[in-house]
Amino acid sequence: MKKRCLITFLLCLVMAASFAQETTFETSNFRLLLDQQGHVNSLFDKDNKVEYHSGDQPSPFLRIRVSGKVLFPEKMEVQSDRLILTFPQEDIRIEIQPKAYSNYLSFEIVSISNMHKVDWVVWGPFPTTIREIIGEAVGVVRNDDFAIGIQALNVKTLGGYPDAESDIEPAYDIFETGDLVDVDAGWRNKKFYRGQTAKVSENGSLLQAYSRNRNKDRIIANVGHNRYLAPAFEDGGPLGSKIALFGSPSKLVLDLIGKIEIQEGLPHPLIDGEWAKKSRKATSSYLILDFTVENLDRAIEFTQKAGLEYLYHGGPFQNWGHFDLKKESFPDNWKSLKACVDRARQKGVQLGVHTLSNFISTDDPYVTPKPHPGLAKVGFSSLAKPLTREENVIHIESPDFFNQMENNSLQAVQIGDEIIRYRSVSPEAPWRLEGCLRGAYGTEPQAYSEGTSIGKLMDHAYQVFLGDADLSEEMAITLARLFNETGLKQVSFDGLEGTWSTGMGQYARSLFTKTWFDHLNADLQGKVINDASNPSHFNWHISTRYNWGEPWYAGFRESQTNYRLMNQDFYQRNLLPAMLGWFSMRPETSLEDTEWLLARAAGFDAGFAFNLSFDAVERNGQSAAIFEAIRNWERARMTGAFTAGQKSRMQDIQNEFSLVPEGSEKWKLIPYQIGRMEHPHILKQPGEPLQTSIHWENPYASQPLQFLISLVPASGESVVKASKITLTVNQFYALEIPVSLKANQQVKLMENGDLVLYDKYWQKLEVISGLEVIPELENGENELSVTADFEAAPGAALKVEIKSQGPDETVSAMDR
Repeated sequence: MKKRCLITFLLCLVMAASFAQETTFETSNFRLLLDQQGHVNSLFDKDNKVEYHSGDQPSPFLRIRVSGKVLFPEKMEVQSDRLILTFPQEDIRIEIQPKAYSNYLSFEIVSISNMHKVDWVVWGPFPTTIREIIGEAVGVVRNDDFAIGIQALNVKTLGGYPDAESDIEPAYDIFETGDLVDVDAGWRNKKFYRGQTAKVSENGSLLQAYSRNRNKDRIIANVGHNRYLAPAFEDGGPLGSKIALFGSPSKLVLDLIGKIEIQEGLPHPLIDGEWAKKSRKATSSYLILDFTVENLDRAIEFTQKAGLEYLYHGGPFQNWGHFDLKKESFPDNWKSLKACVDRARQKGVQLGVHTLSNFISTDDPYVTPKPHPGLAKVGFSSLAKPLTREENVIHIESPDFFNQMENNSLQAVQIGDEIIRYRSVSPEAPWRLEGCLRGAYGTEPQAYSEGTSIGKLMDHAYQVFLGDADLSEEMAITLARLFNETGLKQVSFDGLEGTWSTGMGQYARSLFTKTWFDHLNADLQGKVINDASNPSHFNWHISTRYNWGEPWYAGFRESQTNYRLMNQDFYQRNLLPAMLGWFSMRPETSLEDTEWLLARAAGFDAGFAFNLSFDAVERNGQSAAIFEAIRNWERARMTGAFTAGQKSRMQDIQNEFSLVPEGSEKWKLIPYQIGRMEHPHILKQPGEPLQTSIHWENPYASQPLQFLISLVPASGESVVKASKITLTVNQFYALEIPVSLKANQQVKLMENGDLVLYDKYWQKLEVISGLEVIPELENGENELSVTADFEAAPGAALKVEIKSQGPDETVSAMDR
C-alpha cells in the first residue's frame, strides 16, 4: 500500500512540474509526452535514447465520435491527479485518471460530460516508427531493441479502431517482399494479420484501442446482413474504459505483460503453477478420438503409446446450447463424462472436448418444444394481419430484415413460442412471408393477432441458431458448469464468430470466454488449456494458445499447409505458444507422413492435434510405429533437444527426417533427401520409349538406392496391375523389381536391402530378402528412370519416391 501511494505521489509531482507545453509520464524505460492540446509528442526509449514517435500524422491521446463526426481534443489541463481533455465543439469534457508504475502507465476514463452524445472514444492511434514486428492481437510492436505496447485493461475496452459498426476486427494480408509464389518457399513473404490493436502503417505502426457507447439500439451491417439490429447493451459505455501503455526492452516485454495481468486483475492462466504463455506445456500435442464410456481405456492406451497427456473428444455433444452428451456414448450425461475424466486422470491423461461456443442446434431445448426468447434476431417487424394456426402466408409490416437471403440458412422466424420457416418474401407490398412451414422444429402452431411482434432468427451455415447477449452468457456459464462438474482440462472454443449474433463483434467474443473463465471453480480457473478459432485482443489473456489448420481438404501433407506455416509467424509476432493445427491419421497414413509432421512440429517448436479413429488405428499396418514416432519426437521437442540450426532446417517442408532413440533422453536425427516422379500409363506410338526419367541431386555420400513405389489406379479403375518394374540409375545400373503391383499396393526397398510389399493400408503382404544387386546413388546429380508393363486402361500411374540418407546427428535433452 505504501508503494502504491508513493507511485501516485511521484506521478503528481511529474505532472505538476511539467513544462507549460508538455506533460510527462515516465517509467523506468519509457517516457510519454503530451502537449497542451492533448496530443502525443513523444514515445521515448530512455535506455537507448531513441525517439519512436512518428510525426507523420495527428496523434491525439484520445479522440471521440459525435453524430458521425470524429473530434480531436483542443485542450488538455492537469488538475490534481487528473487529465482533463476538452472537446468544445460539443461541450464535452473527459476526465482521465493516470497512474504510473515502475514499468507501465495506466489511464482510465472516470468522467464524461454529455456522454449520451458520444458514439465512441479511441485511445490513440499512437503512431510509432517501429515496423519490424507487429503483434496485431497482443498489441505490441517491437524491433530487436525495444517494444512499445498497449493493453486493454477491461473487457469493454476493445483492441483496434471502430472502422466497422459491427466491431468485427478485420483480417488482412500484406506481402512483405514480392509475391507469394508457392507453398514451399513463398509463405515467409506474406503476413496474414488478424485484428489491428497494433497495425502496420506507411512509416511504422499504430497502437490503438477503443470503447463504444451501446446505450441505444443501432441498425448496422453485420455478418452478411446489410440491416441488423444491434440491441442496446448497458455496460457504462466509454466511462471506465482503461488502458496500459508501456515501453520495454524487447526481450522483457512478455514478462511485463504478465506483470500487468497480475497488477490489473486480468486473466492470468497457469499450467502447473507457471504462466501459460511461458509454459512448455502450452504447446502440448494431443490426440483427438471420439471415445465413449466403453472404449475409453483403449483411447487412453493410444494416448500413452504416443507419449501424450491430453485426449480430446471432437464431438461429444448431442446438442449445442445445453451441451447434453450423446446418450449412447455417455449414458448418464455429465456424470458419465466425469467418471471418464477420473479414470483417465488416474492413468496420467487429461480429457478435453470440442465446443461450438454459442451455436444452438435445432434439437436443443432452447429451440424445441418452446423456443427461448433469447434466440438471436436479425431484426423485427409486426403482423400486418391476424394469423390463424393453419395459414402458411404471413403478412408483415416491413420486409427489411426478412428478405436478406445470402446468410439465411434456416429461413426461420419466431412468433411467441412458435418457430416458422418461410420459402420467400413477396417482391412488393403487401409484404408477405410465403411458403411457410408452421410449427418448425417441434414447436406448436398458434393463432396471433394483428400487431404481434415477429423476429427474423439469426442462424449459421452449420444449420444452427445463435444466442443473443444474455443467452450467450447463459451458455458460457453452462460450459463452465460442465467443466466444474466433470474436471475436464482442455477445450476449444470453435465458432466464436457465432457471438457476432449479438451485434457486438469482438466484444461479444471476449465476454463469452471471460464469462466462462470467471465461472470456473478456483481449482480449475486458469488451469484448463483452451484455444479458439477466432482471436481478440482481450482474449489473448484468456486463451492458452490458438491452433489453426484443418485436415479435411487434401492429403496429410497438403491440407492448408501454407495457412499453417503463416500461422507460425502470427504466433511469433504475438508472443503466443505455437501450434500446427489438426492432422488426420487415416488407414493409409504412412510413418513417413507422420515424421514429416513431427519434423515441422520440432522445427517451429509447435504442438499439434492428431485426429484418429479406432478403425484407422486397427486398419493401418504402421499404427504402432506411428505412435512410437510421436512419442520419440514429442519427448525430444518438449525437452529442448534440438539445436537452432536443426530447427531451421526442419521448418523447410521439403526436408525430411527420422528420429531414432539411442538411450535415455538421447536420439539420432537422420536427414533425408527425397526425389519424386510419376510414371503414367499412357498410349504411345509403336517404338516410342516407355520410360519416365528425372535428374535428381543427392547431397550426401554415395549409397545404395532406397525407394517407395506405389501403383495408383485411374479413377474408378480397380483391376490394374504393373509388372516388370525396372529402376535404372545413371543409365547403367538397372534393378528389375521382382514384384507385380496391384491397385494401391506399394513396394519399399529398405535400408537393410529388404524389399517389402504393402497393401494400401501398410499391411505387410510379402518380404523379399537378398537382392543380388542394389544400384548405387552417387554424390551429386543422378539420373533415374522407371519402366513398367501395365495391365490396365490408360490413366494408372506408378508413383516413385527416391530417398538418400545423410549423416546421423546426435541430439540430447541433457545438452541444453
